[in-house]
Amino acid sequence: MIDQILKNLTWLGHDGFSLKAGGKTIYIDPYKVSGDQEPADIILVTHEHYDHCSPADIEKLVKSDTIIITEPMAAGKLKGDIRTMRPGDSMQVEGIKVEAVPAYNTNKKFHPQTNKWLGFVISVDGIKIYHAGDTDYIPEMKRLEVDIALLPVSGTYVMTAREAVQAALDINPQVVIPMHYGSLVGTPEDGAEFVRALSGKLRVELLKAKK
Repeated sequence: MIDQILKNLTWLGHDGFSLKAGGKTIYIDPYKVSGDQEPADIILVTHEHYDHCSPADIEKLVKSDTIIITEPMAAGKLKGDIRTMRPGDSMQVEGIKVEAVPAYNTNKKFHPQTNKWLGFVISVDGIKIYHAGDTDYIPEMKRLEVDIALLPVSGTYVMTAREAVQAALDINPQVVIPMHYGSLVGTPEDGAEFVRALSGKLRVELLKAKK
């Protein structure tokens, strides 16, 4: 089932992903998406920054019954059927379990812990997928039990590739996928460094961003 999920998981660039699973089309942090994307059943938004909460991109994806799940600051910028969460919350949406987990900086000021911005754990088809959001390597990661982890690796606003390696080892998923590099911030080398450091330790899938 892991490989089936991976087959239906598309990296949209930066922190954006689409996933077709559980009979639903799910988007996470869609940004600069093309106009030919399939409409969303569920959209998850980790926090209010423009490259994660993009009303113009979300507008391209919503239909009359799309459910948007986010935190309160981002919710204020969006319209539609919006459900808000804080770290520690969970909800069932269209038969899919969504858990909100912490995402914050420890040694920089861009994503304060006090803002209660989000990462997500999505449980679908018996698989748990963790999207870390914009975060540093934080202690809460050690408590996660997930099958697939999507981790930022670019540094500057989030953890570096080296820090993300330690996060991946702590989480110990079946598959880990780097994100948040190669577009607005970070270079392809960040992804390559992440892959090299985990060689022989964890399965890493280096996705190619969909244009």
